[in-house]
Amino acid sequence: MSQKETDFIDGKDLPGFHSLLGYRQASWEENEAVIDLELQPRHLNLGGVIHGGVLTSLLDIAMAQAGTYCPYPGRMRKAITLSLTTTFTGQCSSGTIRVTGSRRAGGTRIFNSTGEVHDDKGNLLAIAEGTFRIRSGSDKPEGVPI
Repeated sequence: MSQKETDFIDGKDLPGFHSLLGYRQASWEENEAVIDLELQPRHLNLGGVIHGGVLTSLLDIAMAQAGTYCPYPGRMRKAITLSLTTTFTGQCSSGTIRVTGSRRAGGTRIFNSTGEVHDDKGNLLAIAEGTFRIRSGSDKPEGVPI
């Protein structure tokens, strides 16, 4: 994936659950991924604040991406989540949230990442840590065809 902003994936164009979330890839590089989400009514719980499942899903995506960056256009690397722990620290009802995932440690197949979610005022909404496994065929930097 190129570093030009116009080349970043817009979550609306991804299949399945990613499309449902509707996030935007703000940046993605070796060991770090950043995604933004403009909150919509579909992202809120019955109390009118962002649903914890939305926060956890976005953290899962960004943290997995942090360990699966692929610099080759038209190719990608994939991982599955082995464990994920989320702690909720705040809430919001509108605006844009930013989710940052950072790869912290690991080997060629298993890695650990941490993540944070902030609202557009800089308030911390959630933190997470997870362990991920690179899927077969994705362990090399060139990944697999999209």
